[in-house]
Amino acid sequence: MTKTDPSRASVTLKDVAALVGVTSAAASMALAGSSRISQKTREAVKKAADDLGYVPSAAGRALRNQRAGAIALIVPNTSKHVFGHSYFMHVLTGMSTEANIRDLQVVLSTTTEQAGDVAAYDRVVRSRSADGAIVTSAAVTDSNLEDLVASGLPVVLIGNFPYLPRAVTVGIDDVAAGREITEHLLAQHGCTRLVHVTGPLDHQTGIDRRDGFLAAMDEAGLGDQAVIVEGDFSEEAGRAAVETLLDEGAVFDGIVFANDDMAFGGLEALTARDIPVPGGVPIVGFDDFGLSRVTTPGITTMHTPAEEMAALASQRLFDLIEGVENVPARSELPVRLVARASCGCLPG
Repeated sequence: MTKTDPSRASVTLKDVAALVGVTSAAASMALAGSSRISQKTREAVKKAADDLGYVPSAAGRALRNQRAGAIALIVPNTSKHVFGHSYFMHVLTGMSTEANIRDLQVVLSTTTEQAGDVAAYDRVVRSRSADGAIVTSAAVTDSNLEDLVASGLPVVLIGNFPYLPRAVTVGIDDVAAGREITEHLLAQHGCTRLVHVTGPLDHQTGIDRRDGFLAAMDEAGLGDQAVIVEGDFSEEAGRAAVETLLDEGAVFDGIVFANDDMAFGGLEALTARDIPVPGGVPIVGFDDFGLSRVTTPGITTMHTPAEEMAALASQRLFDLIEGVENVPARSELPVRLVARASCGCLPG
């Protein structure tokens, strides 16, 4: 039976990183062949690993460092909600890509209607099943989030959380994006009486996109013509909003939906009433996660880089786990308007 050299078995990734003069995270990515690390550094790290006799082992690393070898995605909603929205699939893809580079697992924690939001957090914190967590889709009234941030567990939040200024967050400027998509209907298509179907107004995303809409209307001198209808990001909410507006005889010449799912529901409702889009009522959405590209007409929308946000949030989380100093408190990624036929622009 071959014996293991104890001096080689005790070599850690930290030893390899120290020999080269890089961080443990960089050494891990170098050994995984990540393109984010220069070829020169990759070669140096691999040579150091060979010289020291380091053998990568996810289980061994976790045991030696007293780590779980996993990161968690906490979504304080039901699993039905999570798997029913493509946004979360983009987030999981972005997280998994970064975790795979480091040979780590991604743990998904949701909740049940009976247990309430706290279950999603407790499952991670109490079980110690993850070395850090990314949270998305949390309500502004969710006190569990504040407790999690204060718990000492490395945490990164996806979205905008102005009431948690010390938290590390990654997101987009939803106010500016909401203003831009509204200005498109005002300036490019001559609309003057716009409706905004919001996201849930107990979430910052819904609040910010609504505020961007109202800002654009006010700047155009049309604030008194703005109509707000609260939705919940579902197709059903978009459909119900349009049906209610039409049944009540509301007068409007365009609709800004806070996401593409609601825009699709609204499009169906307008079509069912024989109101052409965009000829009768131009509409726009938000997110561009795929649905807006396959509808007829295609939906003009704001492209939100959800996968890239999740990847960056993961990188920030790994920095926190590794004890990197001066991790940016707030990181914002750019969005872009994608003009399609639903507002009257030519496809593409």
